[in-house]
Amino acid sequence: MVSTSVNHPVSRIRSVSIEGFRSLRNIQNLELPQLTVLIGANGSGKSTLIRFFEMLSWMLKPQKLQEFVLRHGGGDDQFFMGARQTPRIHAEIQLETGSGFNDYRFDLTHLSAGDTVMVLNEAYRYSDRKIAGKAKWMELHDVGKEARLPEQTNKTAKTICNLLRQCSTYQFHDTSDKSDIRLRWDVSESSRLRSNGGNLAAVLLNLQEQDLQRYKLIVRQIQRVLPTFKQFVLEPFSGKIELRWQGLHSDKVFGPHLTSDGSLRLFCLLTLLNLPPEQLPDVVFFDEPELGLHPHAITLVAEMLKRLSKTRQIFIATQSPYMVDCFELENVIVASANDGETVLHNLPREQYQQWLEDDYLLSDIWLQQAVGGLAWLGDRYQVNRESRADGEPTR
Repeated sequence: MVSTSVNHPVSRIRSVSIEGFRSLRNIQNLELPQLTVLIGANGSGKSTLIRFFEMLSWMLKPQKLQEFVLRHGGGDDQFFMGARQTPRIHAEIQLETGSGFNDYRFDLTHLSAGDTVMVLNEAYRYSDRKIAGKAKWMELHDVGKEARLPEQTNKTAKTICNLLRQCSTYQFHDTSDKSDIRLRWDVSESSRLRSNGGNLAAVLLNLQEQDLQRYKLIVRQIQRVLPTFKQFVLEPFSGKIELRWQGLHSDKVFGPHLTSDGSLRLFCLLTLLNLPPEQLPDVVFFDEPELGLHPHAITLVAEMLKRLSKTRQIFIATQSPYMVDCFELENVIVASANDGETVLHNLPREQYQQWLEDDYLLSDIWLQQAVGGLAWLGDRYQVNRESRADGEPTR
């Protein structure tokens, strides 16, 4: 059954400081909304913040940090302009719960032998919101290639680990001929949708058998965007299943090799956003979810993301004006590049409220920063005011 109750999140990532990770040379006390929309041009570094939390999720699982480093280019590539210029990565993360704040900090240094990293200066603390001031840090003095926080057995350490290791990034970009989503998949792999959507057919089959109402909702939402879509054809064979579907105007069944890239990504997104709570992590990252989608589909996905943010913390990295305009000013963090360094900043309402009152969109504010700064928007603003005085339309 599809639940209609609203469950507010128990814990969330409140803020982060990052020094020296990839293009994030110096990010201090960046406030992170419950629904965060990271916007920026190609190469601005908006995805680097997502990669940082992806690293955290690996780091707080047993013996996984070095695997992450190996998969992502080696130790030197994790440091801003390389470890010779930036010998240390430092980070502090604050989590907010119903009763207070859980903080975690650590440093990473480079090991030239094996091109890997070393974890040191780990510390954590819990501060009750009813008590003024911050609690004393609990230092973990051991130094090693893996984090020591997961070894701690107290409630604070478990709260931090349980939330941060769940950070999951979903990116459905790979729809090539040999991508996972175009292959047959084991029907038993249906407990969670994989980050690349490869096991989508198995997840849909499980919903069809165990939660028919939710499955039918997914089908209806797909039909809103693809009017020719009738239904999925989910028929296991020898324990495997392939993603297949039927159109509205014929009996022909289409396999993944006959399905457009945009349709495959839409199937993944709408399924993910309708999964039952037990199949979703507490913190969900989406890297350019708008890729290949029609503007109408982008609007639908954005509304579903807003709904999901009532129970999960959501991060979206995007460069789509259509996607940006679906959200509020308070959701947006702008990423820009300055001599290889990523700068992240919020859009204070008091600074931009006048533009919004004069019918500018969020994408207008972002795009003007990308192409010439506030002077450009100021010129346009003055032209609009003069046009209004002459009784002409402003947009």
